[in-house]
Amino acid sequence: MPGHDAQMLKGVLGLLLLRLLAAREDYGYSLVLRLQEHGFAGLAEGTVYPALTRLESQGLLAARLVRSTAGPARKYYAPTDAGRAELARAGRAWADLVAAVARVVGDDEPTDGTTEGTPE
Repeated sequence: MPGHDAQMLKGVLGLLLLRLLAAREDYGYSLVLRLQEHGFAGLAEGTVYPALTRLESQGLLAARLVRSTAGPARKYYAPTDAGRAELARAGRAWADLVAAVARVVGDDEPTDGTTEGTPE
């Protein structure tokens, strides 16, 4: 996936899906498109569907089949109460992580290969 580290994305995909589904119930392919619209252009269905299955098996998502006039029934997902609680927890954890990374990345470290406080 160009532009995004696959391992980093794997770590936050559950949070992204819970957030999108908290806004509105949706089905897998539509979620892929919504994520692509948000800048995850290389995201594949093969990444999203297993994550949805995992969240459902953990009791964080409820699913229901809805008939479609344009093909097979679609499986729509929505967060459960546990899913909404996990969204809140994961959102706080994400904010803490972003702040910690920003503190390190934003530090004015020497660029000449030395570190502050190291004897020469």
